[in-house]
Amino acid sequence: MATEEFYIRNESDEEARGPFNFEQLSSLAENGQVSRETLYYDVNQESWVSIGSDSELVAKLYPEKRRLTVKPKAKITSLNQAGEGAAPIEVVDMLAAAEGRSADTKDKADPTDAMARNAKIGLRGCTATLLISAAALVAPFVDKIAAGEYAAVVREPFVILGAIDFVLGLLLALEAVALYPFVRFRAMLGAGFLGMILWSRGEPTTLLAVLAGSTGIYLSTVFVSLGGALLSVALGLIGMGWFAYAVITQ
Repeated sequence: MATEEFYIRNESDEEARGPFNFEQLSSLAENGQVSRETLYYDVNQESWVSIGSDSELVAKLYPEKRRLTVKPKAKITSLNQAGEGAAPIEVVDMLAAAEGRSADTKDKADPTDAMARNAKIGLRGCTATLLISAAALVAPFVDKIAAGEYAAVVREPFVILGAIDFVLGLLLALEAVALYPFVRFRAMLGAGFLGMILWSRGEPTTLLAVLAGSTGIYLSTVFVSLGGALLSVALGLIGMGWFAYAVITQ
């Protein structure tokens, strides 16, 4: 395209308009006042030609616009299950669904994100509560362990339960949430076993502490609401912390 000034006219016009520079011609094209059928005077050919016949000029006046494309729908793990008999949503499912969210949606607000964060609060609280429980159950036998009396120590039910709590606490610290059903069983077993012993010893205050701590452990694996998670963690830490204090100060 050699010319820099343009004289234009429609095929039916007897008079031309111009001169226009390219910017002005482009503006006319954008406003619909110039089309591909509009004639302009080509000084090289010394004749009137249509704009549409000059591919270089057309490319500059009518650049191809980028096509708008619909972004593929992000694949999000669904927690909704059809049917009245569908199983309830578990904390394990909630955490797995949050992990399954794609990278391009992780910064968007989503109820699943909030519930997953709440579930993780319960996970951390449950982990800490189990480790406190392990320390409280093993504490009375530290002297025997230090003396190397392992054969006598491993037969103590408290030490066995404490070891289980310690292992579970470590595994939950690694986010092994698939163990939640076993953790719930441990919470109920611990409440019944320790509750029976403490009741027989006439220690109702310590018994209440164990029941509160065990309830906190259980509920920490259930709730995905913020209030429920915080309540569970508070019950667990306060209850087992109270139990540990009672054991250590005896």
